Amino acid sequence: MALFFHFGPNTFTDSEWGTGLAEPSVFNPTRLNTTQWVQVAKDAGFNRVILTAKHHDGFCLWSSEYTDYSVKSSSWRNGTGDVVKELALSAKEAGVDLGLYLSPWDRHEVSYGKTLECNEFYMGQMTELLTRYGEIKEVWLDGAKGEGEKDMEYFFDTWFSLIHQLQPGAVIFSDAGPDTRWIGDEAGVAGSTCWSLFNRSTAKIGGTDPLSVITISNMRFLSTSRPSNRYSQGGDPSGHDWVPAECDVSIRPGLLSAEDTQVLQEFAELRKLIFSNNLAKNGLFSASSTRGGTNDSRFKPFNVLEEGIYTYWAPEENQSDWELHLDLQESLSFNVLRVQEPIHMGQRIIEFHLEIKEDGDWKKVINGTTVGYQRFLQFPTVESQHLKFVIDKTRADPFISFLGIHMDKFSSVDNKFDNSSQLHFNSSVVLQQARWNHFLNSSELLQQTTQNHAQSAAM
Repeated sequence: MALFFHFGPNTFTDSEWGTGLAEPSVFNPTRLNTTQWVQVAKDAGFNRVILTAKHHDGFCLWSSEYTDYSVKSSSWRNGTGDVVKELALSAKEAGVDLGLYLSPWDRHEVSYGKTLECNEFYMGQMTELLTRYGEIKEVWLDGAKGEGEKDMEYFFDTWFSLIHQLQPGAVIFSDAGPDTRWIGDEAGVAGSTCWSLFNRSTAKIGGTDPLSVITISNMRFLSTSRPSNRYSQGGDPSGHDWVPAECDVSIRPGLLSAEDTQVLQEFAELRKLIFSNNLAKNGLFSASSTRGGTNDSRFKPFNVLEEGIYTYWAPEENQSDWELHLDLQESLSFNVLRVQEPIHMGQRIIEFHLEIKEDGDWKKVINGTTVGYQRFLQFPTVESQHLKFVIDKTRADPFISFLGIHMDKFSSVDNKFDNSSQLHFNSSVVLQQARWNHFLNSSELLQQTTQNHAQSAAM
């Protein structure tokens, strides 16, 4: 997971998109503490931080040689400050990866609209960012631009080549890849079916039609007046390109306050409480078939209890039934399924479901579609000793690298046997009442959808 810091003049002018006309003097973060940012992120379980080095207003958080509209023209640290440098050093000291966002749309730059000049300008600034601050793990860019703005042709392929040349280990994020793609909304919600396979030729950077974002009193809400790009959300099982989807969700504007810090810590605590105990760990696994026979330990069903993607269960080739059976050895209550594919061998599973044995009969608990690197499904709490994980449809012989059964005592879902069930938080269990109420009321990591804290994305 990555924590995104959108920080700049907008923080001080209370605006979503800056105009590029704000005086540099408005940027004066006298209490800037990037070490605190990174430590909060690390303590909450985030292994990467991403900084908006320049947003659409054109203000640079580093001292760029290509413009004076930057920290060097501000009063902050007498014009010698460098937010990118400070964050890069803090991240390196903490062992946290660093990513950067550089907006192509620049509302301050006079060359914007002049294709050749502006592309050279952008590549110059990108080169500064990728050669001054050590290893960069992710580069964000997009085609966002306000209505009525100047027409611009971006040389995306040239930019991508430059980024991969200067930072070979960096992944590039945009609406259409090339390495990861935007999911199509800022609610943190991916499609129920989500393929990493994708056809980049069918998508245009800046062409994704996201849910409308409305800013009211500096808080961000999502309008359903326009449908999101379902292709970006779901991908394409017949796609020719490998472009995994990446979700992002807005928390709040401004610096990391004590409230934000507490919420992130509680988010980490909840994940630990729910997922540190795999109820399947003492269970007995069997399978409909095992490649090489039951004596071949390379593909045995028990491999699904081992963390990591390099050990896995594989069925015999050319089968039509793919099932994993689990005997928990005692009747247990649970409401979360966690499943992983060995993603380095491709994304294979199209449809699957989970069953439990109840009064001697098998009963379906939850349906699912794509799995990929990792999939979590939550369902109404059930109790059973015997479980059956069934793969219904697949692109090739299915492999399972991990299967976990967990109990989430903090929430419940509507009584529907599908993976789109709404999540509802129960504020009366385990965590202290006051802290849990604070989590529900303050955290925007989980999108509030109803007054009783209905949630649309918990995992």
